[in-house]
Amino acid sequence: MAPGIPAALERPHFIGIGGAGMSGIAKILAQRGAKVAGSDARESATADALRALGVTVHIGHAAGHLADDATSVVVSSAIRADNPELVRAAELGIPVVHRSDALASLMDGLRAIAVAGTHGKTTTTSMLAVALSELSLDPSYAIGGDLEGPGTNATHGGGDIFVAEADESDRSFQKYAPEVAIVLNVELDHHANYASMDEIYESFETFVGKVVPGGTLVVAADQPGAAELTRRVRERSSLTVVTYGESEGADVRVHKVTPRGLTSEVTVVLGGKYLTFTVSVPGRHYAHNAVAALAAGIALGIPAHNLASAIGKYTGVKRRLQLKGEAAGVQVIDSYAHHPTEMTADLEAMRGAATGSRLLVVFQPHLFSRTQELGTEMGQALALADASLVLDIYPAREDPVPGVTSELIIDAAKAAGAEVTAVHDKAAVPAAVAGMAKPGDLVLTMGAGDVTDLGPLILDHLSS
Repeated sequence: MAPGIPAALERPHFIGIGGAGMSGIAKILAQRGAKVAGSDARESATADALRALGVTVHIGHAAGHLADDATSVVVSSAIRADNPELVRAAELGIPVVHRSDALASLMDGLRAIAVAGTHGKTTTTSMLAVALSELSLDPSYAIGGDLEGPGTNATHGGGDIFVAEADESDRSFQKYAPEVAIVLNVELDHHANYASMDEIYESFETFVGKVVPGGTLVVAADQPGAAELTRRVRERSSLTVVTYGESEGADVRVHKVTPRGLTSEVTVVLGGKYLTFTVSVPGRHYAHNAVAALAAGIALGIPAHNLASAIGKYTGVKRRLQLKGEAAGVQVIDSYAHHPTEMTADLEAMRGAATGSRLLVVFQPHLFSRTQELGTEMGQALALADASLVLDIYPAREDPVPGVTSELIIDAAKAAGAEVTAVHDKAAVPAAVAGMAKPGDLVLTMGAGDVTDLGPLILDHLSS
């Protein structure tokens, strides 16, 4: 099955083509036969992967990078109005397409599963992509991270299923019309775009309202925000609601999660019958993600037993508790966690895997706005580690906010009894960690910024 390419996306130019969401759409379009071009701030493995698909990738942003015959310019919410390529597009009268509209057009005509929630989207989407591929259903997928196995974040498949991560941060998930929507959790985040939980609920309600008539909402039963969303939408006549979790009343009930080192064994109750399968990443929250994926696949008519076995083939996503290596008896693991809930979940998972060893954390806060609102909770989460190094805030798309620094997190961590040290020079971290770590320890690099680059450097210092 090969869906057509919308006219506006026959020769698209992506600004920021190396981003996780943008690169995935670009890859799928290239695989469908579009003539894709774009620009990014720096060279990367993603840029090389795009070029291998025939995509033209310019480094740096300049008006001259935009071809006169481009049929559209694709942007994310992070692209600023003064970007020279965006300015040039206006001069040439080339239409601007938001990333979410481009993704929505790729899903047209296919059986879409859209995975939403404040946390866990990438993992759950990835589990589905791997499981459906394992079952020879050849899905298309667009994910916010690279799968360990295929090593890519997106592909155009020949089957009729499209699995996509649905981003609530800028309300762009409201553009999709899935057959199955998954909501993993609903919490207040993305403070630059949402002022209150009421706004968050309204946004998620709009997303759920886009599920096609006769479609299914798979939603967490245990998480308070998701439970409130369920209460608000349950009576919609065109929607089947399937809850999952440890709550007694859950439609797909998690009976038991048994840690097995860096994996877990999960038992669920489905229609009164028990089903046990393996999840190849540690932690209760990842087990719940797997159960959400299971419930979504069942909603599409896939046999539960086959699906559960296929989910066991999932080996992880880069940056989601990804083992970077081991040196001198110390394992170094990378975590994308940047919200207190995510941090707590990953730290608890690692604490369970440490089994008597120490857990050392290198944490890089992400965004000034998030640190301003949630810095105290971040610091409290770090109390789960034996010792932490805290870097300066990674700004990403934001400008600094006066008075908002990593000290907000460090002060809260110390107040919670944590052993925490500020490190302002990222280059000093590998040596500092190597000096702290002992055989048997686990080192966790944590955050959504470039802290991920430190893992290999820490391993090099440990080796020497």
